[in-house]
Amino acid sequence: MSMYFEDFHAGQQFVTARRTVTEYDVMAFAGLSGDFNPLHTDALYAATTPYGERIAHGLLTLAITSGLINQLGLTTDTTLALLGFEQLRFTGAVRFGDTLQARVRIAQTRRSSRPGRGIVVCEITTVNQRGEPVLEATAALLLRARDDGSAPAAGAGRE
Repeated sequence: MSMYFEDFHAGQQFVTARRTVTEYDVMAFAGLSGDFNPLHTDALYAATTPYGERIAHGLLTLAITSGLINQLGLTTDTTLALLGFEQLRFTGAVRFGDTLQARVRIAQTRRSSRPGRGIVVCEITTVNQRGEPVLEATAALLLRARDDGSAPAAGAGRE
């Protein structure tokens, strides 16, 4: 069951399942995106880089992170829009065979200026199998609210 805007509060934390990044993932992403940078696709070239081997695209890491978070099912039926990312940083290389997991912390919630909607700001950290951060970002989601926000707060009007 999806969560609505009102179900989220600052400080909540969620942890996703894990997913291993494969050579197929990287090559399929290269084909889909058109990004055939040899750092990702050419083993001989990549061996000459500081990484010593091919690594996954940063945007593939972001896409996998998004998928892992989506698989939690928290907002499947209540997401209206991904408003954007701030402070997106790729903090570590993702190698073929690395297993990723995302950790999400709700940083803040606020009503939208439009009725029936709210904004949830999430701090996201994706880690590899050693617990090393490989991605950090802040994301804002526009979610459905159960109500339009015009009802008085519980207990309002009582003296």
